[in-house]
Amino acid sequence: MLRMFFLGGLLFSATPLAAQDMQRLTSLTEFVEVVEGRQLTRFGIKLTVAPSGDIRGRAFGKDVTGQWRWDAGYFCRDLFFGDEDLGPNCQLVTARGDRIRFTSDRGAGDSAMFKLR
Repeated sequence: MLRMFFLGGLLFSATPLAAQDMQRLTSLTEFVEVVEGRQLTRFGIKLTVAPSGDIRGRAFGKDVTGQWRWDAGYFCRDLFFGDEDLGPNCQLVTARGDRIRFTSDRGAGDSAMFKLR
């Protein structure tokens, strides 16, 4: 189950109705303004997505590491969950207030909602 959630996006979750009014982040500048200096959290997961392109954190007792870049309006990441290479995925990003959502496969896949702290 845990492996599945990292394969499509950072984490799969059902999207609450309240998330429907989230705004799409379309530029690198917008994305960095939202995540810089903040931690992405949800049950069992704490991640930092640094402007330098690093992804670091922990999920369910394992290290999460990776790299990201902004490509044509999408957050594209290569990710490791412990020793497991989860490979690349480009994701649509939306945000509102202290919430950020990543939707895998350029917006066509599963979604992950995180709280920004």
